[in-house]
Amino acid sequence: MAVHLEKSHTFGPTTPTTRDITTGDLLKEAAKECPDQLAIITGVNEIEKRRHWTYAELYDQAQVAAHAILENFEPGERISVWAPNIPEWVILEFASALAGTILVTVNPSYQPNELAYVLKQSKSAGIFLLTEYRGNPMIKHVEKIQHECSDLRKIIRFDEWDEFLATGHESEKSLPIVSPSDPTMIQYTSGTTGFPKGALLHHRGLVNNGADTLDRMGVEKNEVWVTTMPLFHTGGCVLCVLGAVSKRATQILVEQFDPGLVLELSETYGSNAMLGVPAMLIAMIEHPDFSSRDLSAIRTVCSGGSTVPAALVKRFEKELGALFTIVFGQTECSPVASMTRTDDTVEDKANTIGSPMPNVEVKITDPESGKTLPINTIGEYCTRGYHVMHEYFEMQDATSDAIDSDGWLHTGDLCSMDERGYCSVEGRLKDMIIRGGENIYPKEIEELLFQHATVGEVAIVGLPDDRMGEIVGAFLRVTPGETINKEELFIYLREHLSPQKTPAHWFEVSEFPMTGSGKIQKFVLQQEWQEGKHTPIQ
Repeated sequence: MAVHLEKSHTFGPTTPTTRDITTGDLLKEAAKECPDQLAIITGVNEIEKRRHWTYAELYDQAQVAAHAILENFEPGERISVWAPNIPEWVILEFASALAGTILVTVNPSYQPNELAYVLKQSKSAGIFLLTEYRGNPMIKHVEKIQHECSDLRKIIRFDEWDEFLATGHESEKSLPIVSPSDPTMIQYTSGTTGFPKGALLHHRGLVNNGADTLDRMGVEKNEVWVTTMPLFHTGGCVLCVLGAVSKRATQILVEQFDPGLVLELSETYGSNAMLGVPAMLIAMIEHPDFSSRDLSAIRTVCSGGSTVPAALVKRFEKELGALFTIVFGQTECSPVASMTRTDDTVEDKANTIGSPMPNVEVKITDPESGKTLPINTIGEYCTRGYHVMHEYFEMQDATSDAIDSDGWLHTGDLCSMDERGYCSVEGRLKDMIIRGGENIYPKEIEELLFQHATVGEVAIVGLPDDRMGEIVGAFLRVTPGETINKEELFIYLREHLSPQKTPAHWFEVSEFPMTGSGKIQKFVLQQEWQEGKHTPIQ
């Protein structure tokens, strides 16, 4: 039966039902159901160095690692993991869940001050890390800031992983009883608008969200899945890892995103599905190997994390012949709240974020009054359900600001909802540009510019102005082989938009400041502009 809403408030389907299940139980089920199915293949460049685990092997090693954790930590304590996409990271994710500890995920690019903040704020009792990664001397950084972190008593290196596991083989401690509602992870928000907060996430939210996302993508049992998203982010350790296990998929784990490597792995292993932020998909399309690789096995592609340009959706579906879906949410909601469907129209995939996930409630409210708005009215996207985090770890005020007394998570995203319950993203509350008292939504301008052949990536940012309050600034990365012509782009926009939406300042960048999960940090662009680090295009 078709939905015809008058107010911006709707519910997702009630099937499948939300399962009362822990992360550890999910892996246990998979190992029992298909013990000999390949669970992980390490997607490194050198074929001879690609390691693999079956589901039985993965579960066995996770149990051993859980016992080793309990030889060093107590259930409920926080343990941090600081590494790229290595298989030990995945094993530790399940082991920590089985041991009842809380895994704190850390971006491997962090420098000492950032690392110290996370370790201190989370009160981590231990950290698992590589000695170094891509020139970042990780062990030296930890040793430098260890004295600041009063709770940190154990530093465990992944190059000593076998020695760590040996303590688990010898352990006589029993694994604790873990509840689906127990906290299992602290994920730090991606920091597009400022310094991150630690979202305290629970088993029920993560396991169900990963499974429901892959269901809506159309991923089938025992398929092959390329994991390109970073594991320290919910896009990696939840949607990719837990989602793959829910489907008993073979997961190709890419240590560090490289478009040429992803294309090779997709061809070599006959990948059926993948998830990537827009910047990743653009890099794959622009790679010289894109047209020569056999990618015919890819049936479904999912993107999200930032605005997905309509042109990208259409191009990917056309050139790959794959079904495209878009996820929308944030770390605080495990992370997906709304999503398009494989059978949605091209227009809906290109212009909306779809409808609520199963057992998820969504409404659009007036940010000032909190009242639910009529349909097709821009307001704040709010969501409620099993997927919402417990809290921001030891940040009561921030938690109260984010989750109201009725359990609604206020995302800070500006959206509108149509009569079917499909939402469209208009921007972020903090991204919205107020020019002379008029609200301007960057997404509208970004979508148009992205469609221009010379524009590879774009960010529209509000820049302080004494007369207007804010003015519109355009930061552009040029498409390889093209040249930016400001006058041409100016005329192009004026043909489609009212004058006040046309950028007053234009800047060309070679790359954007990004979060580890692939989102453009607009506040960094604002800061850099104020510091005179960007020269306008003449």
